[in-house]
Amino acid sequence: MSELIDASMLTLAQQLRTRQTSVPELVEACLAREEITRDLNAFNEVYLSQVRQTAKASQRLLEQGYDLGPLHGMPIAIKANIDLAGEEMHAGSQILSGNIAQRDAVVVQRLKQAGALIIGSTNMHEFAWGGTTNNPHYGASSNPWDDTRIPAGSSGGSGVAAAVRSALATLGTDTGGSIRLPASMNGITGLRPGVGRLSTEGIFPLATSLDTVGPLARYAEECEILFNVLDGRSQPLTALPELAGLRIGLLPDVHQQVQPDVATAYDQMVQWFSAAGARCQTLSFTGLDQAVNALVLINLAEPASLHAPWLADRANEYGADVRKLLQAGLSITAVEYLQAQRFRTGLRMQLLQHFHQVDVILVPTLPFTAPHKGLEAIQMGDREESVLTGNMRYNALASLSALPAISQPAGFDCDGMPIGMQLIGRDGAERQLLAFARRFQQDHDFHLHTPTRLRA
Repeated sequence: MSELIDASMLTLAQQLRTRQTSVPELVEACLAREEITRDLNAFNEVYLSQVRQTAKASQRLLEQGYDLGPLHGMPIAIKANIDLAGEEMHAGSQILSGNIAQRDAVVVQRLKQAGALIIGSTNMHEFAWGGTTNNPHYGASSNPWDDTRIPAGSSGGSGVAAAVRSALATLGTDTGGSIRLPASMNGITGLRPGVGRLSTEGIFPLATSLDTVGPLARYAEECEILFNVLDGRSQPLTALPELAGLRIGLLPDVHQQVQPDVATAYDQMVQWFSAAGARCQTLSFTGLDQAVNALVLINLAEPASLHAPWLADRANEYGADVRKLLQAGLSITAVEYLQAQRFRTGLRMQLLQHFHQVDVILVPTLPFTAPHKGLEAIQMGDREESVLTGNMRYNALASLSALPAISQPAGFDCDGMPIGMQLIGRDGAERQLLAFARRFQQDHDFHLHTPTRLRA
C-alpha cells in the first residue's frame, strides 16, 4: 500500500475521484511510511485517531458528491510553530510546552477549506533558530539519505516527512533559508514565497521582518497546488514556460565558493537552460559576504527583542545553542540593527535593478551537501566554511530582499547525497518559479529518486 503514495498528488486526486483508491487508504499508507521511518524523528506528534476519523468523513463526502477542492483527502503535515486548534504549539521549545492553540493559523484554515487532512506536527530547530533540527527537547531529526547527517533546519522534520512521503506535502517557515535548506538536503522541492505574500497569522515568529511560510513536497506541482490554496486562489497549474529567450542571471565566482559536485550540478543546470534557448549572463554583483553578516545580525536582534522577558526569567529552559544566539542578540545596538536594515534596502535595490536585465537568478541553494551531525565547519578545498554561514550564503539574497525563491533537486554528490539549486524571482513571481521547477522536473528525474532509508 505504501507505494501508492509515491505517485504525485495530481495522480492521487484523480484516483480518489475515480474510486481507484480511498482517503483512508492514503492516510494508512502515510501512517505506515511514518512508522517505518520513525527513527528519523520527522514528527513531534502524529494525530493518529483524529486523522483516521477525518479520513472516513472525507471519504463519505466524496461518495456523496461533495468535493472540497484540490487537497481533498490529502494528508499534510505542519511545522511545530504553526497553530492547529486544540493541539499543542510549542515551536520546538520547552518554554511553550503545554501551549494549546485556540484557533487554526490562517494557512491551516486554507488547507482544511481545500480538503486537506492534518496528519501531524513536524520536528524543528528550537524556536526556528538553527539549521540542524538537533532539538534538545524533542530529539534530533535525521536525513533519510544518510541518517548520520543532518536534514537541515529549521524545518528539518517537514523536509524529512515530505522526502519519505509520511505526508504528501508539508508546511515550513523560512527566515534565512529554513524551507530551502531542508528541500536541498532532503532532495525535494521547497518554495519560499516573498515576505508578506502568505499570511503568517497563527505562526510563532522568529524575525518578523524576514519570516514567511511555504510548502515542501517531492513534486514541484504539489508545491504549486499548495501555494495556490495558501494564496487563496482556485486556479489550474501555471502553463509550462517557453525557455527560449529567457534571461538567466548568474553570480560571479560560484565555482570558487562551492564543493566540486555542487559546481557540476550548477553547470549542468546552466547548460540545460542554454540548450533550451535561454540566455545565461553573469551579473555584476557585490555584497554576498556582507549579506550573510546583515542577515545574521537582523536574525539575532529581532528574536532577542521577542525573547527578552523569557531570557531574563527562564534562560535555563532554552537549548544551549539557541540561548547563546538569543543572548548575543541582546547586545546588538540600535545603530547596528539599522545599519543592517539599510544594507538590506540597498541589496534589494541592487537585485531589483538586475531584474531589468534578467528574468530569474540561478544560484546553488547550498555550497555543500548535508553535513554529518556535529560538524560545525566543512572543508571547501583549501579553506573551511562554517555550516552556519554556508547555510546562509546564497539564501541571504532572497531572505534580505524579501523576494520569492525555490529550491529544487538538481543532482547528487559522489556519496549519493542530494544537491539543490535555487531560482530567485521578482516580487510576485512565485508561480513563475514553480513553473520553472515543473519544467525542469519534466526533463529530469532527480526528484523521483528514492531516499536510501526507503530502499529494500
